[in-house]
Amino acid sequence: MTTLDQIRRPIESEIEEFNAFVRKNFSEEQGTLIGDMLEYVLSSRGKGLRPVVVMLAAGATSATGNFGKRTMLAAMLVEMIHVASLIHDDVIDESDYRRGRDSVNARWQSRNAVIIGDYILARNMNIGLQSGQYDLLTHIIGAMSTLCEGELIQSDHASKLDTSREHYLDIIYRKTASLFSVCGSVGAISVGASPDKVAAMRTFGKMLGMAFQIVDDILDVTSTLEKLGKMAGSDAQNGKSTYVTLLGVEECQRLVDKLTDDAMSALDAFENNDALTEYAKYLADREN
Repeated sequence: MTTLDQIRRPIESEIEEFNAFVRKNFSEEQGTLIGDMLEYVLSSRGKGLRPVVVMLAAGATSATGNFGKRTMLAAMLVEMIHVASLIHDDVIDESDYRRGRDSVNARWQSRNAVIIGDYILARNMNIGLQSGQYDLLTHIIGAMSTLCEGELIQSDHASKLDTSREHYLDIIYRKTASLFSVCGSVGAISVGASPDKVAAMRTFGKMLGMAFQIVDDILDVTSTLEKLGKMAGSDAQNGKSTYVTLLGVEECQRLVDKLTDDAMSALDAFENNDALTEYAKYLADREN
């Protein structure tokens, strides 16, 4: 099976540059509460799937195959929205673990966790505005409201116990796939790609995100704390109906396969770009 390391290999140096770029923009003096919290958050960002999608989409649609600071900025804007959303999710779910260690709310209490999540969002938007790259910022910022809509819709259906397959797919689009979709399209926008290529990358990101979330929901009921980084079954315990609880693991896998096929269809114009293709296959097949 293709590994994430293999997928990241074509942009290894760019990923290192990106990580340094994020730290430069989101670091404060150590020993202060803000500095310590930011350091803790930045040191556990995970594998950075979303910025990788931004950079791969930029490379796939660039006339030269290269990308620069505009792409780095776009990747950071998307990634830090995601980081802040996870902090807020853990507060809402009263989760004590994130990626195998204490969540921010468990370490610093929910009040401070909410504030640092808000601080990251505000700082992120300020950096975007100061950069003057308004086309990138305008394209990305809509994802924030979509994420919030997904949470509220999920809460509404959980309270009514009426989540259907259609409701579930709408929720995971808003909560997860919408941001992956933006990762694909903004990566293309950052290098001046044509509208057709931007649209293709947006579709690719959407299908990738849908498959990713369904697999994540499968892992929520089949994995362990050591592998998942959070308590297994936490979604069900928090009243979240997932596709696993609706139709079972086998049906979930069939939907993942279909979404993966749809994502590959969106890449017809880029059929020679092995990194993107292997990346989608990896996300749909990982740990199954």
